[in-house]
Amino acid sequence: MKPFKKWFGTPTKDEESIFSLDTDNIPNHVAVIMDGNGRWAQKRGLPRVAGHHSGMKNVKKITLAADQIGVQALTLYAFSTENWKRPKDEVEYLMKLPLEFFPKEIDELIANNIRIRITGWPEALPDYTRKSVEDAIRQTEHNTGLILNFALNYGSRKEMISGVQRIAQEAAAGRLRPEDINEELFSQYMLTAPLPDPDLLIRTSGELRISNFMLWQLAYSELYFTELCWPEFNEQHFYMAIQEYQRRARRYGGL
Repeated sequence: MKPFKKWFGTPTKDEESIFSLDTDNIPNHVAVIMDGNGRWAQKRGLPRVAGHHSGMKNVKKITLAADQIGVQALTLYAFSTENWKRPKDEVEYLMKLPLEFFPKEIDELIANNIRIRITGWPEALPDYTRKSVEDAIRQTEHNTGLILNFALNYGSRKEMISGVQRIAQEAAAGRLRPEDINEELFSQYMLTAPLPDPDLLIRTSGELRISNFMLWQLAYSELYFTELCWPEFNEQHFYMAIQEYQRRARRYGGL
């Protein structure tokens, strides 16, 4: 076992013992379903939007924690294609969060060589939300470190149907034969290409489901569920999830 490459401050001996990680077995791609913002707020007598605001502030913490240990890509499920069904005022608040997050945090993200990416259908977002995200992507496009990928207006079933439609169009045009279609080709038609499939999925808030998130890509991912709501899921909890990942044997159907 090797310690972290870096620490947030000076670690105590207990922290070194509890949170020591094998740096040769760090997941390349970690995906997170950031669940429980509203419930976290309601338990504290706060409006649901207060939970979303606290959850937004937690994004930077976990991003930097992932970067510290050498994770190459971090995908955060920020807004699903189903989330439009939520109350209008809550949706409007969520759409305005990027306008606060990126201007406030972009300098530190750039300083840490982090690159912003989006997976989803940004054309359906309000103009101000789309512009804020596009500006962040442009400002970080030459960075070569961790990819911070926001799944924004994303749904996996829609993604797979869209991929199948594009493949069918290629086949109908004679540019693709049915026998050419395999797992590798199908993955190229997913919105997440060229990212590798997630090695680890983390879901907060105690819910034990995937919720239409990266259904194709998660086929052999390790799943980690925690009762903690997203605003209270801190760096040490993230490292505990990595520790659990490192204790597992990934067999991919073999022995």
